[in-house]
Amino acid sequence: MSDKPIRLAQVLAGAEHGGAENFFVRLTSGLSKVAGITEKAFIRDHAHRMAILRQRGIETEGFRFGSKIDLIDSWRFRSALKRWQPDIVMTWMGRASQATPKGDYILVNRLGHYYNLKYYRKADYWVGISKGICQHLIDGGMPAEKVFHIPNFADEAPVTPLPRDSFDTPLDKPLILAAGRLHTNKGFDILLRALQQIPDATLWLAGTGPEAASLKALCHELGLDARVRFLGWRNDVTTLMRTADVFVCPSRHEGLGSIVMESWAHGCPIVATRSQGPGEVISDGVTGLLTPIDDVAALAEAVSRVLSNNELRAQLTTQASQHYAEHYSEAVIVEAYRQLFERIRGQ
Repeated sequence: MSDKPIRLAQVLAGAEHGGAENFFVRLTSGLSKVAGITEKAFIRDHAHRMAILRQRGIETEGFRFGSKIDLIDSWRFRSALKRWQPDIVMTWMGRASQATPKGDYILVNRLGHYYNLKYYRKADYWVGISKGICQHLIDGGMPAEKVFHIPNFADEAPVTPLPRDSFDTPLDKPLILAAGRLHTNKGFDILLRALQQIPDATLWLAGTGPEAASLKALCHELGLDARVRFLGWRNDVTTLMRTADVFVCPSRHEGLGSIVMESWAHGCPIVATRSQGPGEVISDGVTGLLTPIDDVAALAEAVSRVLSNNELRAQLTTQASQHYAEHYSEAVIVEAYRQLFERIRGQ
C-alpha cells in the first residue's frame, strides 16, 4: 500500500435534480473525509451543486457537458482533467463516461442502472450499485474480475418530522409517501389506482417529470383529488419519510432504488414492487413488503397491511434499520470505495 494520497477525480454530467446527483454529493462528501484521498469534482455547472460541494471543502470545477459539437467545452474539460493529474477518475452515467477520455490514470465507470453499455467500454474497471447491474456488465462483455458491487447509502442527517397536517393533510388519516421522477418507469399510475382500494389514506407524491400532467389527469379521473398531494421536487424526502406511515416504491424498472435505503435509515416501513433493485435488496416480510410489478390489488393489499398493523410496522422498521447499519451505512460504503481505490491503484 502506497503512502502517497490517491488523487481522485469524480465526473458527473447530470441533471439539475435527481437521485444519482444527490448521491454524488453524499459520496464525494464522505470520501473527502478519508485520509489518503485527495478529491476534485468535475461536474455540469449547476450553481447550487457547485456551491454545496465547495461549502463542504471539495475542489469543484464546472463545465457545460453539452453536445458532441461543443468542442470548446470538451477541450476545457479534458485540459482541466489532465492538468489535475488524477490517479483515478470515476465517471457517473453515460454523458460523463462518454466525455471522459482514457489517459494517464485508472478509469472507473460507475453505473446506477441497466444502461446501454456502448459508452462504458473504454474503462479499466466498473462499479455497479446492484448485483443485477454487475451481472449486466459481465453479460455485456466486461471482465468479471474488474466489475465491483458497491451499493449506495442514504442521507443520514437527522431530521425532524413535518407537522402531520402539512399540505392540508387530515391529522387522523393514514399517510402514504412516494417519491421519484414522474416517469412511466416509476409506476406511480399503479399507485394511484391502488389508492382507490385504500380508504381514507392520503398520498404525498414528491417529484417532477414528464408524466406530471398525465398523473394529475389520472388522479382526477379516479376521483382522488381530495386525497393526493403533488408536492413537486423536494430536497427533504427524508423529512417526509419521518412523517409518513409507509413509503411506497411502485416502480416497473429501478436500478437499485436508493430510496429504499433512505426509508430504512429514517424509520419508514417500505412496500415496493419486485423491480430489479428493490427486488434484490428487500427481504420480503423482513425489511419490507414486495409485490408483483403492475399488480394494483397486491400493492393495495400490502400497503393496507402495513397501515393497519402497528406491530408489523414496528417489526419492519427495526429489522430494516439493523440491516441498513450493517450493510448500507455511509461508513460501510465509503470504506468499500476506499478499499477499491487502494486495490486498483496497487495493480
